[in-house]
Amino acid sequence: MNRNREVAEAALRPWNPAFMHGDLQIAHVFLEDDEVTGVIDWSEAGRGDALYDVATFTLGHEERLDDLLAGYGTDVDLDVIHAWWSVRSLLVVRWLAEHGFDPFAPGCEVDVLKARM
Repeated sequence: MNRNREVAEAALRPWNPAFMHGDLQIAHVFLEDDEVTGVIDWSEAGRGDALYDVATFTLGHEERLDDLLAGYGTDVDLDVIHAWWSVRSLLVVRWLAEHGFDPFAPGCEVDVLKARM
């Protein structure tokens, strides 16, 4: 319970509102010659914490986080990124269950969450 509270507090710290994609993942970004040529699926776009997009984009690609943050250009609290990873995984668990998929299937979101604990 305490660990969950710590994770939630990191994600819910004060932040400056920014326009965010809301579902920024590698499958939604098109590249050509290392240049972004398009971003699709803006259905969840709105005002929120920009670090949620950073976390969502690197979820499942944690080894690329340092590269992304180097280009991001500001100090980023890694506890916040880790918290958003957990929140995003829980949201995906809910979505999978609501749509008839098994979030407990091997390699699925529950495994992702367990790996972070």
